[in-house]
Amino acid sequence: MPLDSRPILSALAFAGDEPVTEARHAARAFLTEVQDVHEIPVSGRARGMVQLVVTELVTNAHKYAPGPCLLDLEISDGAVEISVWDTDPTLPVAQAADPGRVGQHGLEIVIGVCRSFEMRREPVGKRIKAAVVLADDPGGHPAGRLL
Repeated sequence: MPLDSRPILSALAFAGDEPVTEARHAARAFLTEVQDVHEIPVSGRARGMVQLVVTELVTNAHKYAPGPCLLDLEISDGAVEISVWDTDPTLPVAQAADPGRVGQHGLEIVIGVCRSFEMRREPVGKRIKAAVVLADDPGGHPAGRLL
């Protein structure tokens, strides 16, 4: 396999008791490497959205699942694929829109800013996957996707 075709990825394990900022900083460092070392452009919007999605997904893993969680970041097809595994097999449910509700909008936000989103149970726990497009949409769509 030529060097150019190797996947660009990062895999991190968290015990569940560290601050979520560690996951956010790891995502930022990954995107800096993607841009500086691999010379793949990463828009400011993408950088912010990836950090937001990582923060929301790892926060939920820490809050609702006992024990460790795994964070995988990979560049694929012009996007950052974010995958978070945790020990709780219960799949989250996005709530109906309610402008009066305080908090608990994270899953709705993640779904709204990502090109793709999926959840699945694993033999142990669950995995949540989301993809954030690296380039900005010329039309200004927040998820970076052309509609």
